[in-house]
Amino acid sequence: MKKLAYLVIGIGGILALLILGENILIPFMYGIILWFLGHTLKNLTYKVPVFKKYLPSWLVSSVIFLVIIMLLSILVKLITTNIDVLIKSYPVYASNVNNIADKINEIFNIDIYQSIFEKLKNYNFSTILQPIADSLSGILSDTVMVLLYALFIVSEETSFTTKLKKLFKTNKDYNKVSLILNKISDSISDYLRLKTLVSILTGVVCYIFLLLMDVEAPFFWALLTFFLNYIPTIGSLIATIFPSIFSLFQFGEFTPFIIILVVLGVIQWLIGNILEPKIMGSTLNISPLASILSLVVWGEIWGITGMLLSIPITVVMVIVFAQFESTKSTAILLSENGDI
Repeated sequence: MKKLAYLVIGIGGILALLILGENILIPFMYGIILWFLGHTLKNLTYKVPVFKKYLPSWLVSSVIFLVIIMLLSILVKLITTNIDVLIKSYPVYASNVNNIADKINEIFNIDIYQSIFEKLKNYNFSTILQPIADSLSGILSDTVMVLLYALFIVSEETSFTTKLKKLFKTNKDYNKVSLILNKISDSISDYLRLKTLVSILTGVVCYIFLLLMDVEAPFFWALLTFFLNYIPTIGSLIATIFPSIFSLFQFGEFTPFIIILVVLGVIQWLIGNILEPKIMGSTLNISPLASILSLVVWGEIWGITGMLLSIPITVVMVIVFAQFESTKSTAILLSENGDI
């Protein structure tokens, strides 16, 4: 009974820390991910013998982070431009919504459809887009903190091994902890690398299709698809529904809406259910049920950020829990096939 009480108190304390420290922990978590990205790019760079021989580690890290900063700046600029285009086109969308409401009323002659679209007629589409544009300034300030965290983590790389050795009295304890950290690093790096490749492919294919369909701001929807692809299950669903509904507002016709909804759904299904499993393989070793539960729990704690980080956090939990007899059963339950 006492152990159960300690467990409940411990879980409650951790949840309180995660929620109250959200403003500090979230940028720090993104800083760790950015470090993983930079570390992966650095390893890829050093696969070229000439670079490994002549370029020092600090120079490669500096160039990689400068490139990442430039790419982030370009992305923010492109997002802002695309959102401005959508906001300025709102009057056209409003008239199309009216046309859609009239068509539905004419075809079905059901009052409930009319009442739904009456609400849509009076709804200002820019109330969704404007806050997104306004929040970009906040994202920029967070980006500065994320970059600072990542840079400080990089600066700690050289001395971390020495500090870790001094923490433990025996080489056996050090080797055990070092092995766990290496497993975590390899698993997260593989996941981020492979998932990013899949997300880029999904975004590019969706961009080309939306461009051919003449949907406005295709880059914005492709970028949204790219980020949502990191959210298990519901991410691909949202990335399919949002552009489809927008096309209904833009064109005021059901035919483009149905085509876009079906084709985007097929793209997401093919990549998510056929291509991605072949690329990812057994990298994660996480139960589908565990991934959904993790998505819900971390989504409640940290919102969208929690959803994006739910899989990497669960991977870390499985690896750490597998090292101790008291938590090994939990790791088995979280794993895909019980093999830890």
